[in-house]
Amino acid sequence: MELGIIGLGKMGGNMAERLRRGGHTVVGYDRNPDVSDVATVEELVERLSPPRAVWVMVPAGGPTHETVHRLGELLQAGDLVVDGGNSHYVDDQRHGEELAAKGVGFVDCGVSGGVWGLQNGYALMVGGDEDNVKRLMPIFETLKPEGEYGFVHSGKIGAGHFVKMVHNGIEYAMMQAFGEGYELIEASDVVTNVPETFRSWQEGTVIRSWLLDLLNRALTEDPELDDLRGFANDSGEGRWTVQAAVDHAVPLPAITASLFARFSSRQDDSPAMKVVAALRNQFGGHAVESAKGADSPGADVTPPPV
Repeated sequence: MELGIIGLGKMGGNMAERLRRGGHTVVGYDRNPDVSDVATVEELVERLSPPRAVWVMVPAGGPTHETVHRLGELLQAGDLVVDGGNSHYVDDQRHGEELAAKGVGFVDCGVSGGVWGLQNGYALMVGGDEDNVKRLMPIFETLKPEGEYGFVHSGKIGAGHFVKMVHNGIEYAMMQAFGEGYELIEASDVVTNVPETFRSWQEGTVIRSWLLDLLNRALTEDPELDDLRGFANDSGEGRWTVQAAVDHAVPLPAITASLFARFSSRQDDSPAMKVVAALRNQFGGHAVESAKGADSPGADVTPPPV
């Protein structure tokens, strides 16, 4: 299948490469000319054969709004736009209506997989009309992990980003729980080997997981986490999850507390937040603030088989 991709950063570039390895034709545009196949979005659209499909992989908010609006001006009836970034589901509904007025289809796709998606596949959560989703299935099948799981057509436009938002909220709470457990064990005067304790949990326990594997990787590299500040940013999706909980009157005490803990991390050098910062660096390649004044790159630990 032929696909245009706008945004060839850490995620978009790897997704384009996975699709090419799977036999698809990808035309990519990025503001960085070193990685871009074309000089402009206009040229990308011209290079694609109708009916076109263009995947948008740029930051949420203004950049996505501008890109979708520009595509609405350039594309023709019967073409299709996919927003694979981390957009707010409410924005998806607005974008879908804007493009529908021009006869252009819209699908939203929440993507999870971080820096390991190229090798292991991406979890895809999709919202949109059934016909548009079916049309994109060759792309989704190549991007997802091998096997039964890793893809869901969650519902109508906005559903993909809604469930990805909740997924990230759950992720917040899980990382916070690991961080708090680490801080309590470290504070104990009876536990003398903290890293080995966490390493022992990788088999036979109910909390074994990829996040635990990544925490053990971080503790192997820095047993006391001395090289990190206890500072963890939030991507925005945690805030949206809590706001959605308020809108739907659904109690989310653990996820809400984990979001506010990240706010607290910007004031105190918390051991728990060091763990959260280390995990974000390990699974997503997110930058961390080093206690020694230098940023740390992403990790190279391989997740367990799907």
